[in-house]
Amino acid sequence: MKKEASRQVPGTLFEGMTSVRAVLRAMEEGVSDRKLLRLLAAEERKDARAKELSWLGRMAEKHGFPIEYVPEADLDEMTVGATHGGIAAECSDRTIPSLSSADPSGGFWVMLEGIEDPYNFGYAIRSLYACGADGIVLSPRNWMSAAGVVCRSSAGASELLPFVVSEPVEAARFFRQKGFRVLAAGIRDSVSSFDCDMRKPLFLIVGGEKRGISASLLSEADEIVRIDYGREFPGSLSAASAASMLGYEVLRQNRKTE
Repeated sequence: MKKEASRQVPGTLFEGMTSVRAVLRAMEEGVSDRKLLRLLAAEERKDARAKELSWLGRMAEKHGFPIEYVPEADLDEMTVGATHGGIAAECSDRTIPSLSSADPSGGFWVMLEGIEDPYNFGYAIRSLYACGADGIVLSPRNWMSAAGVVCRSSAGASELLPFVVSEPVEAARFFRQKGFRVLAAGIRDSVSSFDCDMRKPLFLIVGGEKRGISASLLSEADEIVRIDYGREFPGSLSAASAASMLGYEVLRQNRKTE
């Protein structure tokens, strides 16, 4: 129960080698200003993780963070998940700039609105990163305060994508002014993703399965796009699944121009 509850707690403890590698890569590529402050490694896994620890030692020397060896039971107590693999890192917060002060580049940006779980948020980001999204727009209320959980569930992708913050309606108007087509996932008055023009530059809005996309934001879309099913099904897909399917349709329709 303790670990389940802590998924909702803000924190910048990054668990597992995949997450730690992503933080370090983002530092080196300048994607974010997050810093690795202290690396924690399980004493019992020194030999098993010798190769990774050797690399981490070089990174520690390069970036100036300490490595501390602690009992694995201490890591188990500190972390949320059960897959830290004997590695965790305490990190600083990440500054997420406002959309108005940023100059988004690339042709495919996505806004995830109303997702109510940091794991689903991370799963959606993982798929969007894999299918080539250039950046993510966050609403002021977002899950990046639970950055460690989001990073783990996104397999590190949340640290590797540019993020900006904006009120949703302002974001839609901003991208339209930049020449982007604005699409929102929905059902009413929609066109199938198989038939919709999803060529870049594109700003795609995907809502959570419970609350969906607000009416005010839907009204800003150039078109509503839906995901067709292979049979009658009254339910909705998870936000992560919807983001995956729509993201890969964007990839498919733009594959000849990459």
